[in-house]
Order: sequence, then C-alpha cells, then structure tokens
Amino acid sequence: MATESRPGPLLGCIADDFTGATDLANMLVRGGMRTVQTIGVPAAGMHIEADALVVALKSRTVSAGDALAQSLAALEWLRAQGCGQFFFKYCSTFDSTDTGNIGPVAEALLDALSVHGEAPFAIACPAFPENGRTIYRGHLFVGDVLLNESGMENHPLTPMTDANLVRVLQAQAKHKVGLVRYDAVAKGADAVRAAIAALKRDGVRMAIADAVSDADLHTLGEACADLPLITGGSGVALGLPANFRRAGLLEAAGDAAALPLIEGAAVVLAGSASKATNAQVAAWRESRPAFRIDPMAVARGESVVDKALAFAREHILAAQPQPVLIYATASPDEVKATQGALGVMEAGHLVERTLAAIARGLHDVGVRRFVVAGGETSGAVVQALGVQMLRIGRQIDPGVPATATVGADPLALALKSGNFGSVDFFAKALRYLAGGAS
Repeated sequence: MATESRPGPLLGCIADDFTGATDLANMLVRGGMRTVQTIGVPAAGMHIEADALVVALKSRTVSAGDALAQSLAALEWLRAQGCGQFFFKYCSTFDSTDTGNIGPVAEALLDALSVHGEAPFAIACPAFPENGRTIYRGHLFVGDVLLNESGMENHPLTPMTDANLVRVLQAQAKHKVGLVRYDAVAKGADAVRAAIAALKRDGVRMAIADAVSDADLHTLGEACADLPLITGGSGVALGLPANFRRAGLLEAAGDAAALPLIEGAAVVLAGSASKATNAQVAAWRESRPAFRIDPMAVARGESVVDKALAFAREHILAAQPQPVLIYATASPDEVKATQGALGVMEAGHLVERTLAAIARGLHDVGVRRFVVAGGETSGAVVQALGVQMLRIGRQIDPGVPATATVGADPLALALKSGNFGSVDFFAKALRYLAGGAS
C-alpha cells in the first residue's frame, strides 16, 4: 500500500470543482469510508476525524497557474493530516482545454510527491460506467457516442472536441502520455501492474486507462494500491476502499452515510446549461413553480435578485409551502447569444454571482435545504452560504449524494454536476434531503 498502518485519514483527495468533490466522496462512502469534504483548503492545524478527506477547489476553469497553486496547497494540507495516498479528481467528461488544467495539475502533484528526485507514475481514468462514461482504446464515450458528439462539444467554458484522451492529455502535459489498454485491464490487476511497469520503462509518467465496466474500475483500483497518486473521475475510486481493508487499515463502517435530519424550507438553484439539467428544469416546470434568471436583464442592472427572492418567498412562506426552482439554465443557442454579448467568462461569472446572492437571500428567510445544479454554480453557492465542511451521506443518483454541513448553522445540500441525475432529480433530491427516499 501507498500508506502505512496508523490512525487518521488514509486517502487525501483534491477535486477541481465542488460537485466533483461530492461525487468522489459519495463513492468512498459507498465503500465504507467515513468521508468529510472541505470547501477550499482549511486552516493549518485543523484536524479532522475521517477515513478520507476531500478538498473541494474551484480550479477547473481558472488559469493553470492558479489551479497549480490551489492544488499544491491542498496537497500540503492533506499531507499534514497524515494521508498517505492521494487522488486528483476531475470530471468524467475530462472537462479541460489545451492549456490545462488536468495535465499541469497532475504533473505538479507528481513532482511534489517525488522521492529522491524520481516522480511517481499516475493513471488518468475518468470512466464512470454507471453514468455512461466508458473508455476504450483511449477514447471516451458518453453513452453510445464519442465525447465530441455528446453535447460536450458545446460546453460554454470547456468544449470537448476530441474523444481521444491520450491526445487531449498529451497536449497539456510536458512528459510522455501513454495508454493502459483494455487488453491488460481485462486480464486483471497483475496484468495492469505489468503494463504500468512497461510504460514507466518507456518514459511514460501518466497514462489514460481503459475501463468499460465497474469491474474494470475495481481492477484498476487494486492495481494502483501502491501508487502515491491516482487521477480520474470518481468511478475509479470504487476500488480504493478495498485496498485499505485488505491492508488491515480500514474496518467496515456501517454508519458511514449517516446524516442528521435538517428541517427548514427548500429550494432548487440551477445554473448548468447541460442537456441533463435542461431536461430536469423542463420536467420541474411542468407542474411546479419556477423563476428564470435572464443574464441580459442582470447585465442591464434590473433588480433580478429582488424579483427572484420575492417569487421564492411567495411560495415557500405560503400557508401550504412549495419549494421553488430558480434557474439560469438555457439552450446552447441561448448560451452562445449571451456569451456573444457579454463575453464567455463574464456571462458565467454573472450567473454565478446572481445565484450566489439569491442563495444568501433565501438563507435569510429560512431556507435550509438546497439542491444545486452545476459545478461552478455549486461552488458559488456554498461559498456564498459560508459552508466550510460537508459530511457525505447516501447516494441520491449515481454521483450525487446527500450532504450536511458541519457547524453551528446546519444545512442540507445536494450538489449536482450538470450532466448527472435522472429527469426527476430535483424532486427526488428534495425528498432525500427531507429524510425520505425516492
């Protein structure tokens, strides 16, 4: 194992966005690891009791330099906590650009974990078969289509126009990128370890790993037990708890997903423009109250936040309270039109600032249960609410757990990546946060 027998956290994780962090934490809880997620890098000297720690950053779309600084600070804090193995988590659709940030951050972490000047090896595996993300011959599929035909080619911030992940990662990396082919994965962990050894002899420091099933992810997890760093989506974390259990470092934790029941009004906030979130918004609007945020109206200085809060109060404080949806979700054409008028980054930041301000206002009138759609939106909302730490509960939908804040002002949160969740996810998540089931 990459860690040794001792009390305290076993696995330290760094996630490049907030929903990705909860997605990863969800996988670890399912494996019986008591998991705490921090919002940003905590203060030095703070000690947290958990089997796994996940530091949630907002580094996916910042400059590569900022992403490196944040990620290395998170690594330093996790090492101080006593973690012996580390995980760099990014999106299962490999959201990135030719300039980063997956490659630069992964290489910086490898350099920081080097021993006697020799940097370790790491796999890169964003596969998540449960949510339709599979990798074969280095190509990422979303359902039955290649990544660049899945709608991700229209992503407003990180358009993915190439499904060949070896090629995508090589464009971001300074060192040689390889491939752990499915041929090896299908033969088991020993064959994967042999493939990794061969790649290392060929000068490879990172390699995309094929995976088309959960069994493949368990194989990869077992094969990577001795690697200091693993990178990928949350799926590959499926195989990690068993490594610690085999090494006698982790006991079964039947209460790993236990959360307190939190009462209070409930809302849904959606900023993602993904296909899945568009469908979820449409399903909600068929029978439930919803208020749309128009970014152009915000840019014109109209009192959109006040109007949204008034709409919410009308429903959540009524004699028969109703949860509401407040959303900026739009079609790809509408998103492009807004970006054309405001600029790509400003359009995104404007939506985030608006939904963050609305979240603060909703909290002031008694909302304590929030369902949030979109990684960037989730980051903005939890920061606006002053959330510093989350305990991870049971899964609502693949990749999306219920969570509860740690602290004096408890909140129940479901933070959803834009592409995740069933069509009825919003209603389902509200039932889970209220202590019910789907």
